[in-house]
Amino acid sequence: MLEAATRLGVRKIVFASSETTYGICFAQGERRPLYVPVDEDHPTVPEDAYAMSKVAGEVTARSFHARTGADVYGLRINNVIEPHEYAEMFPAFLVNPSLRRRNLFAYIDARDLGQMVQCCLETDGLGYEVFNVANADMSVAATTQEIQDRFYDKVEVRRAMGGNETLYAIDKARDLLGYAPRHSWRDVLPDPEAGRG
Repeated sequence: MLEAATRLGVRKIVFASSETTYGICFAQGERRPLYVPVDEDHPTVPEDAYAMSKVAGEVTARSFHARTGADVYGLRINNVIEPHEYAEMFPAFLVNPSLRRRNLFAYIDARDLGQMVQCCLETDGLGYEVFNVANADMSVAATTQEIQDRFYDKVEVRRAMGGNETLYAIDKARDLLGYAPRHSWRDVLPDPEAGRG
């Protein structure tokens, strides 16, 4: 795709990478991030063929940018959730947060993923970039601090985080692209932690 697009003079390419590049999602056994929130500078340490293919795709994309100067943006997409899946899947996540451990307790609403792609198409001149793509909140009802204390007690915390802020940092997409996720499971399901004191 990159070869064909650049030969045809396409000046903007947006491609799908994956959260799996960080080596946590499909790790053998438990794998913790080196720090939270996990941003795009976190080392990519794939342990499976799928994640390795995504890292190879990012390296290939960077090379085509270097060759052609085209804007090439890679999206490290988190677990995509369609609107109907909130009612089907999330009640279990709210009861048992550990079910979301491999996804860094994050998710991306399909509609917000569409918004992210639109932001990429409308933003020129960034060269080669990769972006985490997730919603602003976690896919569990526990607070960010509770998740850190329970699952990542010895993991470095790089900055203060909001009450239910995702551990899969989307700051770069917000800053460079104007990405602003609009959807949440909380729009569909009652938050069992709401009003807790």
